[in-house]
Amino acid sequence: MLYMVIEKFKDGKTEEIYSRFREMGRMSPDGLRYIDSWVSSNLDICFQLMECDDEKLFDVWFEKWNDLVEFEIIPVVTSAEAARAVLGAQ
Repeated sequence: MLYMVIEKFKDGKTEEIYSRFREMGRMSPDGLRYIDSWVSSNLDICFQLMECDDEKLFDVWFEKWNDLVEFEIIPVVTSAEAARAVLGAQ
């Protein structure tokens, strides 16, 4: 399953977030796969596309970042999958 993870950086924590990432990496557990990410132009929100079969893995990952980031996860499908769901196979 694909998930869009929205990370809202806590006030004044952007530099600390990037420093921790540089030192320790993403720190996601096995089974939670990073696909790609984008950051808002004002550097306070990160949008990460992740994939996993067990949504509970997010809790393990979030524990390592909760002091710096507020998380929201949204299950997503690709545009092609959405079109098939709406219009059927074509």
